[in-house]
Amino acid sequence: MIFKTILEDIRAIYRNDPAARNIEFVLYPGFHAVLAHRFIHPLHNLGLPFIPRLLSQIVRFFTGVEIHPGATIGQGFFIDHGAGIVIGETAEIGDNCVMFHNVTLGGTGKHSGKRHPTIGNRVIIGTGAILLGPLTVGNNVNIGANTFLYMVDIPDNCTVVGTPGVITRLEGKSAHIKPQKTVVPAERILNESSVIPNQLSHRNQ
Repeated sequence: MIFKTILEDIRAIYRNDPAARNIEFVLYPGFHAVLAHRFIHPLHNLGLPFIPRLLSQIVRFFTGVEIHPGATIGQGFFIDHGAGIVIGETAEIGDNCVMFHNVTLGGTGKHSGKRHPTIGNRVIIGTGAILLGPLTVGNNVNIGANTFLYMVDIPDNCTVVGTPGVITRLEGKSAHIKPQKTVVPAERILNESSVIPNQLSHRNQ
């Protein structure tokens, strides 16, 4: 199964990068990072302490791509250029997605449990885009360069651009729609009164 997934990752490179020739993909840092994650993620799922995180940091040092071992990534994932990418622990990425450099799938620091974005299938995330919180991006979505999405959900079949992000195309038609806010269960929202005592308890240990 893992080798089939890796094969799909290689196919994604040729499908999305017109500059890819013969076996040049073996030189791509984005491919190195994704390939390593295919083996590190199962170790994380087994509950192996420390080692998966150590390996991910080594990969980050050599590639400039930081993928937390806990992140779930579908097959056919292509990172173009790669430098500056951050993918958080609870991030989920669907199949056949493309991500350019300096993209962040991060958290807000205000949620527990599921803290990072969920990305659907066939999503393109442009250079410098920042997506924060347990938001959801649907299938067949284009996210423009330097787009900023904070706790908003993006529907299927659309294009979103800007800071903050605005839907400019939906179901093949021009649009100008503000995305709906992400709804998070109250028990997963951290408040200042719960965060500070927790931090102090860790410092006193």
